[in-house]
Amino acid sequence: MQRRNFIRHASFASAGFFIKKYPLRSPNAFPIVRIAEAERKFKSPAIERAIAAIKKNVGNKEMAWLFENCFPNTLDTTVDFEIINGKPDTYVITGDIDAMWLRDSSAQVWPYLPFANEDKDLKLLIEGVIRRQTKCILKDPYANAFYKDENKISEWKTTDDTDMKPGIHERKWEIDSLCYPVRLAHGYWKETGDTSVFDRAWMEAMELVVKTFKEQQRKNGEGPYSFQRKTDWATDGVPMGGYGYPTKKVGLIHSMFRPSDDATIFPFLIPGNLFAAYSLLQLADIAKAMGQLKFSEECSALMNELMVALKAHGIAHHPKFGDVFAYEADGFGNHTFMDDANVPSLLSLPYLEMQPHGSHLSVLNKQQPGYAVYQNTRRLVLSGSNPFFFKGEAGEGIGGPHAGLNMIWPLSIIMRGLTSNDDKEIKFCLDMLQKNHAGTGFMHESFNKDDAFKFTRKWFAWANTLFGELVWDTYKKKKYLLD
Repeated sequence: MQRRNFIRHASFASAGFFIKKYPLRSPNAFPIVRIAEAERKFKSPAIERAIAAIKKNVGNKEMAWLFENCFPNTLDTTVDFEIINGKPDTYVITGDIDAMWLRDSSAQVWPYLPFANEDKDLKLLIEGVIRRQTKCILKDPYANAFYKDENKISEWKTTDDTDMKPGIHERKWEIDSLCYPVRLAHGYWKETGDTSVFDRAWMEAMELVVKTFKEQQRKNGEGPYSFQRKTDWATDGVPMGGYGYPTKKVGLIHSMFRPSDDATIFPFLIPGNLFAAYSLLQLADIAKAMGQLKFSEECSALMNELMVALKAHGIAHHPKFGDVFAYEADGFGNHTFMDDANVPSLLSLPYLEMQPHGSHLSVLNKQQPGYAVYQNTRRLVLSGSNPFFFKGEAGEGIGGPHAGLNMIWPLSIIMRGLTSNDDKEIKFCLDMLQKNHAGTGFMHESFNKDDAFKFTRKWFAWANTLFGELVWDTYKKKKYLLD
C-alpha cells in the first residue's frame, strides 16, 4: 500500500466542544460528519434500516453515532458501481488511495453480506465486486492492487523491478490477495444461493489461484515472480534478487509481502498459509457444488498438504507461552514470534476460519489441538512479548512496521473484539475504539498509543466498515454491551 506514515493532528475548529466534554451522551451533541446524501456513491435501504435500528435501540448514543458514520463509509465514499455488458461491475477504492486492493475491497463489502437478500441493489454491488476481482486475477494473480482504468500506468513503474502491466497499481505478491476473493465468493454464495458468479471466467481465475499457490511452493525452482523496488523504505524491498531469503521447500506457500504490504522476513507467512488452507476448503466446496469434481479434489489435496506442512513448520515452542503459531517461518526451524494488525493476522484466525473443518489445526474446534495453540498464540500477541503490541495512555493494541513504533491500529482492536466471547474483553475493545476516534467520528489506520489525535489516514474505509461489523455483531448477540 502507498505510504501514509505522516501523522494527522485532528482539527478542533468544528468539534472542539465535543472533545472537551468527551464523552457526551446527548444525540444533539455530535456533529454531522457523514458525507451529504446527495454526494454518496451508493445508497442501500437495508443499511439505512440497520443504522436506524442502532440509533433507536442502543443506549450509547456516541456508539450509535460512530456506527452511522462508519458502517456505510465504504458505500458512501469508495464504490464505483455500473453495469457492463449486462453484468454488475464494482470498483472499490481503499479510501485515500485511488486503487482497488483485492484484500481491502473484499473486506470492505464483507460486512454487508447479511443484508444482501433484503436489498437487491446491494446484492448486485457485491456480485460486481466478485466480477471485478475476477478480471483483476486474470490480468495478474501476483498483483495486489489495480486501477479501474485498465490502461493506466502505475506510479511505481519507474521504481519497481517486476512485470508491471497497464492497469496494475502495485505488484506485491501476498497470499491473502488471492484468498480474500475466494472468501467473498463463498460467503456470497452461502448467503444468497446465487451461483451465477461462478461462470467460466471465474473458474479460470480460481484455477489460476491454485496454479499460483503451487508455483509459490517453489518445488520446481524460484518460479516466475520476483520483486525489487528502488526505495528508502526497508520494508518495501525484497532481498536476494527479489526472491526473499532462502527457505527449505516443505510445501508451504512463499509470500514476499505481508497483508500490510510490508516485506516478509521469512517467506513462509503462517497466517497467510492458514488463510490459503481455509480458502482452498471453500473453493473445493464451490467446485464440488458446480460439478467440477477434479478441480475440487485438487483444491482439497493442496489444502491437506498445507495443513501437514503447517503442523510441522507453522507451530513453534515459545519459552513463555508454550506451543504457538509463529508469524513467519523458513522451513529450516527459524520463526518470528509476533503479529501484525493487518488481516490475515494470527489474532484474526477464528474470524477467517468461519467454521471448524475437522482438520488438526482448526482454531475453532475445541476438540482439535489447533484450538489450544491459538489460545496460547492469542495470549502472546496481546502481550509485551509481541514486539508490535503497544500500550499507553490512549489504549493498547497491535500495530506493525507499516505505521511505525507506538502506533496502534484500530483494525487489531476491532479484530480482538470480533474474535472474543468474553463480555469484558468485547466491552473493553468497544470502549477503546469509542475513546480514540479523535473527534472525527471515524476509525483511522493507526493512532499513537499515548495520543489518539496523532493518527494516520483519516479516510480508511476498511477500518470503518469493519468497526461497523463489530457493532452490528454485538448488537445482534450482546446488545447490553452497547447500552
